Amino acid sequence: MTKREPAKLLRRLRPAKEPGKLHQALDGIRVLGPRKSWQVALSTATHAYWDWRYPAPRPTWDAPGSTPGCLLARDECPDGFNARFERADLEVRFLAADLLRVTWHPGLDPVPYAIERHDWAGTAPEAAELAVDLSDDGALAFTTNDGRLLRRDSPPQRHGDGWHHGAALHDGERVHGLGERALPFDLRGHSVEIWNRGPGGRYGPGVDPLYLCVPVYVGLHDEGSYLVFYENSHRARLSFEDDLDARFDGGALRYYVVPGPVPRALERFTELTGRPFLPPKWVLGYHQSRWGYCSAQEVRDVVDGFERHDLPLDAIELDIEYMDEYRDFTVDDEDFPDMQGLSSELEAKGIRLTMIVDAGVHRKRGYRVYDEGHAQGRFCRLPNGREMRGVVWPGWAAFPDITDPDTRRWWGGQYQALLDAGADGFWHDMNEPTTFSLGGEDWPPLMTRHAMDGRGGSHAEAHNLYALLMARAAFEGLRRLRPHRRPWLFSRSGWAGLQRYAWNWTGDTVSTWPTLHQTVSTVLGLSLSGLGFTGPDIGGYQGDPSPELYVRWFELATFLPLFRTHCAYDNPPREPWAAAKGLTDAVRAHLRLRRRLMPYLYTTAWQATQTGWPPIRPLFWEDEADQRLARVDDAFFLGDHLLVAPVLTEGAQSRRVVLPKGTWYPLDGGESIEGGGVIEVAAPVDHTPVFVRSGAAIPMDEDGELKLHAYGAPAHGVLYSDAGDGYGLWRVDRFTVSDRGALETSGEGDYPSAGAQLHLHR
Repeated sequence: MTKREPAKLLRRLRPAKEPGKLHQALDGIRVLGPRKSWQVALSTATHAYWDWRYPAPRPTWDAPGSTPGCLLARDECPDGFNARFERADLEVRFLAADLLRVTWHPGLDPVPYAIERHDWAGTAPEAAELAVDLSDDGALAFTTNDGRLLRRDSPPQRHGDGWHHGAALHDGERVHGLGERALPFDLRGHSVEIWNRGPGGRYGPGVDPLYLCVPVYVGLHDEGSYLVFYENSHRARLSFEDDLDARFDGGALRYYVVPGPVPRALERFTELTGRPFLPPKWVLGYHQSRWGYCSAQEVRDVVDGFERHDLPLDAIELDIEYMDEYRDFTVDDEDFPDMQGLSSELEAKGIRLTMIVDAGVHRKRGYRVYDEGHAQGRFCRLPNGREMRGVVWPGWAAFPDITDPDTRRWWGGQYQALLDAGADGFWHDMNEPTTFSLGGEDWPPLMTRHAMDGRGGSHAEAHNLYALLMARAAFEGLRRLRPHRRPWLFSRSGWAGLQRYAWNWTGDTVSTWPTLHQTVSTVLGLSLSGLGFTGPDIGGYQGDPSPELYVRWFELATFLPLFRTHCAYDNPPREPWAAAKGLTDAVRAHLRLRRRLMPYLYTTAWQATQTGWPPIRPLFWEDEADQRLARVDDAFFLGDHLLVAPVLTEGAQSRRVVLPKGTWYPLDGGESIEGGGVIEVAAPVDHTPVFVRSGAAIPMDEDGELKLHAYGAPAHGVLYSDAGDGYGLWRVDRFTVSDRGALETSGEGDYPSAGAQLHLHR
């Protein structure tokens, strides 16, 4: 039996619909084999020993904490004030008129990995948009200039090395964000953990935490809205019952407050933590993937299937089976004898090749990446100075200390091997980081040492940062290695600021209708956390979706930034013609619609780089006071002008749509509809209800020709265009369609203007 045969055989196994722990354990042994399974058992015991021998400080939350005590002194400064209490110190700084930073000590300040902009000029408190009232006991009240109370914070409490922070929530206040959550869109009444981790193979609604936790949220209530970001990467738990209850295991208590409305708050937050990068244009197309494309011939067969069924395809993504013995930055030359040739063959057909990279490096002498890293001291170490090891796909593995700048540069240089093999993009997996474990704790020992850019620290602080810094290393490395091409990668895990370096996907979901519905809430929560470029595994990662479920998932993903099908090795075939049996026409129609919308999508992506606004937005985006829109979790805006209402219910032939105020048009034609109410629209299995706001001019690609579709008049639109990659010429065209149907254009930039034909919808 060759090294590839186990995966090929396991792909044909059908998983139980609801496997228990025994089934999962047996399945794990089948996947890993006896030798690696024994390594997992040994690794689990070893990690437990190190956590016992060098325990990370964990606050005792059920014991009384230490409050700041009485106010002893307050010192004003040009952009805020400092306050000294009996047992704590407070620093308040207005970085800008609408950006306030609060820091409570003691505790180490964070290494500012999340922060992109540091050169804030500061604003005098009297010129700020928020007034901050400090009580003698350390309570803080944040009030707008017209007297509205946005937020009231209780005096924090110190528990050992940790902080307990509370804030009153208004009656009816809604809370959204906190990264990737399999919870309702409104998190009020829920408790969430800030600790990046895999959910144990797959997840559905209600599982927490997940891979990408970010301690940022927006609050909305009758007095207004605001955004709060806790710049603290330690393990935390935030609960939103009658009040906010936030508990961080270590570090200084540092947080930022930004007044609303939400679009402006996100614009300021992404100015602080970084704006998204502009992807190569091909990235916005359709990606086909699965765990288990085991050979070049299998990839060719998949591509042939897309051609045979007349289905557009833009990218193929390779999982760990392309590697030599699952080792990073290698290619199996037995099953992929000419990877570069395969890449060129695909590129000639307009298809790009994306390759996976995991966090763990196989600890084997003679493997170049490990030998280099070991010789240069690039890997994380235990408190006794030994190299920390865990078990991942190749077996025993070391983990690069990605918090060290020299290690980041070294790691970024490793991507050259895959670029030489023809990779156009990358995806990061197992990067929470995850190590296989028999118990519930599948991360390195918490007292594993990290450089933290020279300050020093442990994994208890670095864990949530790891994937962010791995993405940074890759992004910066690719910029050096291919200075004339835009890097593109997406990541399973991350933290605040990930949008500067990577997209993400929502991970290993189960193939159920409730999970499909959950996807909308998850994507909206990520968007309101600054991470707007995301998408799910179409059909769910694990399971056997019915053709109807697959198609409805496909229809939803047609309107999300990351548009890809992916699944586990033991799932039935997930190519569209196999997964959507009898409904392939619906898939084809949506693939073609995606291509028609490409000018609009690319423009929306460019707008995100300028404003930080996510492509996917909640319906209350422009009208926070409209209570009808407040709790909508089954529809969303795509960019400035499109309202998407996907079908998320089995057997549905129609659905109710809450329309914001104003006039709306069906995207595919039809009479105008007056908003401000609820309508019932037809939604057969091959159709997704999409509406365009009146006054919008939407650029579309109609068989290679640019056509401007104006919905009502006057209408306005914008188009960003460039070569689709690189950093060369660009152009922004703005269109105005008069009441009489006359088209006026204006533009800036030197890229050639694409003349647009006008099509009016009245």
